Amino acid sequence: MPHPTTTSSSVPRSAAAAAQPSAALEAVVAQLAQVILGKTQAVRLALCCLLARGHLLIEDVPGVGKTTLAQALARTLGLELKRIQFTSDLLPSDVVGTTVFARETGQFSFHRGPVFAQVVLADEINRATPKTQSALLEAMEEHQVSLDGQTHQLPTPFFVIATQNPSNQVGTFALPESQLDRFLMRLQLGVPDRAAEREMLAGPDRRLLIQNLQPLLSVAELEALQAQREQVFVSDAVRDYLLDVVAATRSSLGHGLSPRAALAMQRAAQAWALLAGRSLVLPEDVQAVAPQIMAHRLSGGHAGDGMAVAMGILARVAVR
Repeated sequence: MPHPTTTSSSVPRSAAAAAQPSAALEAVVAQLAQVILGKTQAVRLALCCLLARGHLLIEDVPGVGKTTLAQALARTLGLELKRIQFTSDLLPSDVVGTTVFARETGQFSFHRGPVFAQVVLADEINRATPKTQSALLEAMEEHQVSLDGQTHQLPTPFFVIATQNPSNQVGTFALPESQLDRFLMRLQLGVPDRAAEREMLAGPDRRLLIQNLQPLLSVAELEALQAQREQVFVSDAVRDYLLDVVAATRSSLGHGLSPRAALAMQRAAQAWALLAGRSLVLPEDVQAVAPQIMAHRLSGGHAGDGMAVAMGILARVAVR
């Protein structure tokens, strides 16, 4: 698909020169692809979401590797991971923590919950009640937790990977729109193709593979890459194309995408360009990430219709 032309005066000198592909990022993708077989595109999108400082929602049936992807990503990047199994009896305090009175000192102290980690795996998030789901809202948006008049900062980087089962399964609660909008992307892994599944059956246990993964980046290196993503150049023409896509969702569906979603799409497109080794965003970068950003916002989080709507809108909006 053609992309908008830019003059030398409209592009910063640092962006005009082609960036070299990041060997570190490619090594991360390659290592993750050894664990999550046949799903390299999903792996790249998950890494893109982290580079964009967003949060990731993975929706699929049990057993296709949702939790494995989260664990492998955290281990490969050398990040602290804490897993929360969401159930119908989980309480908000089980997520964020609670204040406990110590008789010995006569004072209250805050006991941190599992949300205080660099990577939080919220497993089967839609099996918890809406009240418990909402415990993550402030954490995901503000990177902090407020309790009993005190504010507690979360570690950096802070990345929530939530998995959810299809909404037609027993014992699930639909995620409200306010919660869905906090997730930059929603992915579906699906079952691997026959060749990948055969390799999985013939290979070692996935849990052993994860345990043997070596960190390929330090926290400082990851944060440097996140900062580098912010410097990826977005031309006025590409930004106008992105806004045309957002406007098309609003004219077609009424509510459409929020300004938060538009910002998410730009950040994700920058991250996708960085993964491709470029220092400027092309329309193809927007198109690569837009369906995963749009679908759950346009269909109330249900997998099927939202993706079809997103792809239809992208097909109708012309590149400037």
